[in-house]
Amino acid sequence: QVQLVESGGGLVQAGDSLRLSCTASGRTNIQYLMAWFRQAPGKEREFVAVIDWYGATTTYADSVKGRFVISRYNLKNTVYLQMSGLQPEDTAVYYCAAGLIGSSSQRDYDYWGQGTQVTVSS
Repeated sequence: QVQLVESGGGLVQAGDSLRLSCTASGRTNIQYLMAWFRQAPGKEREFVAVIDWYGATTTYADSVKGRFVISRYNLKNTVYLQMSGLQPEDTAVYYCAAGLIGSSSQRDYDYWGQGTQVTVSS
């Protein structure tokens, strides 16, 4: 079992930056890929970014490419999402997830955090 805890969400203004963190505990010796998803009010959860175990390969949703950066620090069992140029449409609950298949599909992830709220005002 792996437990994931997100932090770093908050209320910011358009154009601001924010860094989310997700710390894993439990069976962290397994080389999970880590991803961020988000869910806006009234919308389905959507893929944001994924990073492999080594931090060498990343993939982003088109909507965040060039603005968000995913990274990880395995010694701290933590994955980050650095968000820049935030816009009101980025408002959502952001979830981190762990899995063995690095895809954009929620079904490929075995463990999920509880989410952290990001609100961007215009």
